[in-house]
Amino acid sequence: MEIRFSTDPISFRSMNQEQIRSLFLIESLFVPDRIPMVYSDIDRSITGSAMPVKRTLKLLSSKKEMAAEYFTERREIGVINIGGKGVITADGKKYTMDHRDALYIGKETGEILFASARSDKPASFYFVSYPAHKKYPTTHAGSTDAESTTLGAPADANRRTIHKYIHPGGIQSCQLVMGLTELEEGNVWNTMPPHTHQRRSEIYMYFDLPRDAAVFHVMGEPGKTRHIVMRDRQAILSPSWSVHTGVGTHAYKFIWSMGGENQVFGDMDGVDLENIR
Repeated sequence: MEIRFSTDPISFRSMNQEQIRSLFLIESLFVPDRIPMVYSDIDRSITGSAMPVKRTLKLLSSKKEMAAEYFTERREIGVINIGGKGVITADGKKYTMDHRDALYIGKETGEILFASARSDKPASFYFVSYPAHKKYPTTHAGSTDAESTTLGAPADANRRTIHKYIHPGGIQSCQLVMGLTELEEGNVWNTMPPHTHQRRSEIYMYFDLPRDAAVFHVMGEPGKTRHIVMRDRQAILSPSWSVHTGVGTHAYKFIWSMGGENQVFGDMDGVDLENIR
C-alpha cells in the first residue's frame, strides 16, 4: 500500500513535472500475482489492481494505513475486468467476470478472492475503493448491462460512448460512481468540454493504448494547466479543483471513478475552451 498526499492549486503551480507525476500518476498497476494499491488523501480513495496468473489472490487490509480488520470493514469497492475471463469470490459467492464486466462489492464483505480462468490469458481486475457508511449488496453487471450514451462528433475528434455501471440509475452504492468510456477509431479527445467537479474527485485509468501511443492528460486550474504523459494501463488522481481532460495519439478507453459529496453525474462546472491556458 503506497500512500499519496495531494496538494493545493497554489502549490501545484510551482511544481516541476517529476513532482506532479509522483503525486498524481499511478504507473505500476497490473503486476502479475500481486495487488498493488495507492491510498490517497483525495477523498481517501484506494486505487489498485489484481492480475492473478499462477495463483488466486486475496485482498487484504493494510492495518497500518487502513486500521481495519478486513478491507471492506468501512469501505466499498468497484471492480472492472479489462483482461481475460476471471472469477471474483466475495464471502464465498463466486462471480464470473468476463472482459469488461463490473462488480460492486459492498461494505462489510469478508473474504475477497481474485482468480483467472486461464493463466495464459489472465484476468486484469482494476478496482477503486472509497469509504462507505451504508451497506449495499454486492452486485455484478455485464458489459451489456451498463447504461450507455454516445456523445461528441468525429469533426471534433471526440466521438465516444460512456458506459455507466455504478451510479444512481444502475448498481447502487454509498458514494462510488464508476464506468467506462471508449473512443471511436480516429477520435482522440475525451471529456469535452473540460470541467471540474467541485464536489467530487475523479480517477482515470487509460487502457487499450498501443505500446507506441500515449495520452496527454491535462490537469490543474483552468487558466494554469499542466499535462502528464501517460501510457497504457496507467491511472491518474484528479482532485476536485483540477480540470481533467486528455488527448491521445491513438483511440483508447478509460475507466473513470468518482467519490465525494454526491453521485450526480452531471454535477460539474464547465470551462470554456477560450479560458483554458
